[in-house]
Amino acid sequence: MASDSEAKFAIHEAAREGKTSIVESLLNSPDQCSFFQANPKLASLKDDDERLPIHWAAAYNRLPIVELLVANRYFDPDVTDGSGWTPLMIAASLKNAEGDPIIDLLLRKDADVNMKSISGQNALHFAASKANLSTVKTLVAHKCRARVKDKRGQLPLHRAAAVGSTPILKILLDEGKSPVNATDIDSLTALHHAISEGHGDAAILLMKAGTDLEKRDAEGRLAIDLAPDSKVRKYILQTAEREGIELP
Repeated sequence: MASDSEAKFAIHEAAREGKTSIVESLLNSPDQCSFFQANPKLASLKDDDERLPIHWAAAYNRLPIVELLVANRYFDPDVTDGSGWTPLMIAASLKNAEGDPIIDLLLRKDADVNMKSISGQNALHFAASKANLSTVKTLVAHKCRARVKDKRGQLPLHRAAAVGSTPILKILLDEGKSPVNATDIDSLTALHHAISEGHGDAAILLMKAGTDLEKRDAEGRLAIDLAPDSKVRKYILQTAEREGIELP
């Protein structure tokens, strides 16, 4: 027989492992499924990580299971785990747009795109951090705010710069959605982040967008001073010169 703990979190485990038929049976069957008695209320029970099955299904990109769980009458699209992450945030943080079908489903269920985690991040922060271009487009189209700073003072723009995603930077800067000169708690601009991570093309894009080249971080350093090596520094300086950008 399964232990009380195993039975209690049977849907959580099945959601992680992608066992769709077990989740379906546990949610709907009046009979026993393997060792576990069907109990749809278990879908609204938080485990030791303060996560529901929907959080695990989203984290492991289990779309069929997410579909089952959102159809359950106990489902709340904005339920948070111990870190304040919603299923939407978790799906937005998956790499290579893997979470897009789940995001589309959650949005149809009226998930709040502007919920913030305990660290102050919204779904756009997570999508930008993973360079998920299609996810960013979807979130922006659904009015996810680009001007939200997390507890480190960072915008999604800072995260996009740190990973060097020029397409996402263009979207976030389009029509003033995100202020190009915003600084985080270390007085770092998006340009500082781009250069420090060695992303020359992202740096040039930010320069052309009008970033203040004379802004200094908390330690008095210009963005160009953070170039990780001479090769990156040379590329940025030479490209900026060709583009008619004069660095201090």
